[in-house]
Amino acid sequence: MFEQAFKNIDDVLWKEAGCTTELDYTEQTSWLLFLKYLDGLEQDLADQAALEGKSYSYILDDPYRWESWAAPKGKDGKLDHNSALTGDDLRDFVNQRLFPYLHDFKQRASGPNTIEYKIGEIFGEIKNKIQSGYNMREVIDQIDALRFRSQVEKHELSHSTRPRSGTWATPGATAASTTHPAPSSVRWCR
Repeated sequence: MFEQAFKNIDDVLWKEAGCTTELDYTEQTSWLLFLKYLDGLEQDLADQAALEGKSYSYILDDPYRWESWAAPKGKDGKLDHNSALTGDDLRDFVNQRLFPYLHDFKQRASGPNTIEYKIGEIFGEIKNKIQSGYNMREVIDQIDALRFRSQVEKHELSHSTRPRSGTWATPGATAASTTHPAPSSVRWCR
């Protein structure tokens, strides 16, 4: 499941002018995966708090949660295409609102060992390189279809992403220096 999704994502990013290396593919996929994972984690914590009769204070404000900006769902549980951002609207939201909001966490954090500080650090160092909001929508849709809430799913995700963060068959090679379908045909050393 995960390997095919990552192949599909790499195929989309291969067409993306802002992503020129496999490291770009990994970085761009990673920040999106992180935000989806964080949303799921927070939902689990909110559900657990509700079961205990407590309230939960979300880390991210509502407009910046995955389910609000990346994958708003209708009553049927499917993507609500009427409220889902795409094209320039999606790209502009990510670049002008989401990344500055997340980067600002570092200044608002109570200390360097907090999740808020770490989020601010991460989003202060990386940039969105996906210039086409239509390509971004395709990548988001692939990531949104992934499930990693159970231990088995988390293990499979970890196994699928580990080769992406290690060495590639041709270190330093760019997508332009390989034959297409470039990123998906390059196999990682295991």
